[in-house]
Amino acid sequence: GVLRAAAVLGVSAEHSRNFFDTLTFAHDKADAIVQAALEEGINLRKFDSAGRFGVSVDETTDRADVEGLMRAIAKATGADAARVADAMATFDADNEQVIDTPRQSKFMQHPVFNRYHSETELLRYLSNLERRDITLRDSMIPLGSCTMKLNAAAELLPVTWPEFADMHPFCPEDQAKGYYGMIESLNKWLASLTGFAAVSTQPNSGATGEYAGLLCIKAYHESRGDTERDICLIPNSAHGTNPASAVMCGMKVVGVKNDAEGNVDVEDLQAKVEKHSKRLAALMITYPSTYGKYERGVDKVCDLIHEHGGQVYMDGANMNAQLGLCSPGAIGADVCHLNLHKTFAIPHGGGGPGVGSIGVAEHLAPFLPGHVIAPQGGEGSNVVPKRQGQVAAAPFGSAGVLPISWMYIRMMGNQGMLDTSRVAMLNANYIAKRLEKTYKILYRGENGQCAHEFILDL
Repeated sequence: GVLRAAAVLGVSAEHSRNFFDTLTFAHDKADAIVQAALEEGINLRKFDSAGRFGVSVDETTDRADVEGLMRAIAKATGADAARVADAMATFDADNEQVIDTPRQSKFMQHPVFNRYHSETELLRYLSNLERRDITLRDSMIPLGSCTMKLNAAAELLPVTWPEFADMHPFCPEDQAKGYYGMIESLNKWLASLTGFAAVSTQPNSGATGEYAGLLCIKAYHESRGDTERDICLIPNSAHGTNPASAVMCGMKVVGVKNDAEGNVDVEDLQAKVEKHSKRLAALMITYPSTYGKYERGVDKVCDLIHEHGGQVYMDGANMNAQLGLCSPGAIGADVCHLNLHKTFAIPHGGGGPGVGSIGVAEHLAPFLPGHVIAPQGGEGSNVVPKRQGQVAAAPFGSAGVLPISWMYIRMMGNQGMLDTSRVAMLNANYIAKRLEKTYKILYRGENGQCAHEFILDL
């Protein structure tokens, strides 16, 4: 339809047979067509190469949109209204050929579709369904080191607003100033909570955050001519995805032992740091550890790595036990990822969507992910907008769910963040105390307490 209608106005697609929802057109008036379309309220993709522009359509595109596009092409190319009418006649004829017979049978006939007529009734129905399954409200579920949240309706409501939900990830920046403002303020809060200089929300999972953080470290070493630095030290108590992320970045993983109390074995670490000093790229450490412990002397561990030219990556999977109490930046880490889909309330059921934002120290800020289509480099100090280094398809990753974390932090405030960590630790220690006579609690701190989680020996 669109392809043949544009052809009537003398604008031909580069590929007329094999395409899905996007067409690329070539015309010497391409720039004028893009500008005329903008005046019609239509965004077209302008390619860097002269004389080309792109058009994408989906199920929301209607006849009025196509007619607006045809008017824009006509205005730019000098075609008259009669030619536009001919183009639309071609479009209509094509549509008549492809539209199948409309559905005649009835649908949505089950009583449930017409039983609930208010938000309250519907929520009660959904809660009733929830109670038929085991949930975090009823029991413990083996979720590793994830710390989930119950989500207030006020946090979730903004994602339904068209201003957020209907925004295209590549729309011009001047059409998304509110969105950009929300992302900037969110990342400013995240930078404050982590003690870092800059934050990028582009990674859309915790594992992608690990990968992006290690890429920052790798790019930093390369910028200094330290291209031989490829050793990544990872303690046994670190998060399970760390070794895979390091390998994906081209690093070689060297394991570090833990002592009988679950702490990083400082003697083993010292020996391996000295052995690989000239090739040391990074240490990946989780704090508190996946053993449920605040690592003793973690700041000195960071100092040791820095003395030998390495960088410290802190896995933020357990950030829920740091909020308001300490921060990765203050401890000595150079980069840390944050699971907004865990620590900052984005629902994580069913595998997503997730946001694995990364915070970095000022010297790593220039190496935050860029984007080939929409150059950027995160928010904060010392960031550098660029086209290379992207780790997700969209410039801001899973941007559609960022309002949830924004609302969560805004409503909780500084004291709420602190209370979140305190309550998480209180809950974990309460459960550990109740179970210690029946099960063995493997690791505890020097005061006999755990962080926000613990390991049972069954």
